Amino acid sequence: MNPTISVLFRAIPLAMGAVCLAFGLDVLAAGDDAAHFVAGHVLVALTAICVALFTTAATIIRQLIHRYGRPWEIALPALGYAVALATVGWGISILGRGEEPQFVVAGHVVLGIGFIATCVSTVATASTKFVLIQRSGALGPGGGPPDGAYSRRAGIILVAIPAVVALAGLVIAGTLYAQGGTHALVAGNVLTGLSVICAALVSLVASVVRQVRNEFGDAERFRWTWWVVAMGTTNVVLGLAVLLGSDDPARIAPGNVLIGLGLVCFSILSKVVLLALVWRRSFPLANRIPLIPVGTALTCLFYAAFLFQATLTRPAFFVPAHVLVGLGAVCFTLFSIVSILEAGTSGASDT
Repeated sequence: MNPTISVLFRAIPLAMGAVCLAFGLDVLAAGDDAAHFVAGHVLVALTAICVALFTTAATIIRQLIHRYGRPWEIALPALGYAVALATVGWGISILGRGEEPQFVVAGHVVLGIGFIATCVSTVATASTKFVLIQRSGALGPGGGPPDGAYSRRAGIILVAIPAVVALAGLVIAGTLYAQGGTHALVAGNVLTGLSVICAALVSLVASVVRQVRNEFGDAERFRWTWWVVAMGTTNVVLGLAVLLGSDDPARIAPGNVLIGLGLVCFSILSKVVLLALVWRRSFPLANRIPLIPVGTALTCLFYAAFLFQATLTRPAFFVPAHVLVGLGAVCFTLFSIVSILEAGTSGASDT
């Protein structure tokens, strides 16, 4: 990989994180009402996902350019987990401030974003052996894991982390649904969507783990891909159901945000598809797959533009309009990750 390009791909997640952070702080400074509170806190929290994606990008790139050692192997995943856990703690602290609607909604959403950052940090941890994927592929089916691969137990733990986190998020969302009330339902819907993204990330972690260990079978080329498609479709359909299910203005924010979360899932799909298509085979169009997260990022931003216009007459569109900008930044960050994966799995690192 070209050193200049490697710096660019590592800079993109940090730049998008800076956008989320600056935009969130600007929203918080612009007003102290509930809408500004929720939108601002969610945008700032999205920075954690960008940082976790940076650790993934840096983990893979440093291996490709042969500047990866034991300190980086520890420091990069640790950074991702530290930011993720800090975000989870922040969400819990917001919930502890009271039962006011803005605390209930913002607290649970920030908590869910921390859950996603935890899962993305697990992708970074699984990717500490990324360069072994090509070596595993060369061993052939049944050849066993290459020297240096993590143990079967470690692989199981890595795959279990996003699965457990997704389940925890769905359980919390279930308690919110059980409580009833407008704001509990809003928080429950969005937390469900965030948990679905965690479930989608199970496929990415599993793909990396099983390819590193030379356990990735032909059936998995389709299994994990369709799992992510199902998760993305679930979020979009749930969003449409929320939007069309009533005329309550409170449905506007969760409905639109759920659709945006579906677009994030389809950005994740690009990574899973790429890993599946290039495993032990050549795929000439692999370098086109990074266009998928570019498309989802642009969709989020154009979608946000229409929502911003709607805020002129309907204040309920304020929160989703701002959050969709942050989700667009996350999608564009995934463009850099997919591009790195394409370079690493196509043999570009050898040039």
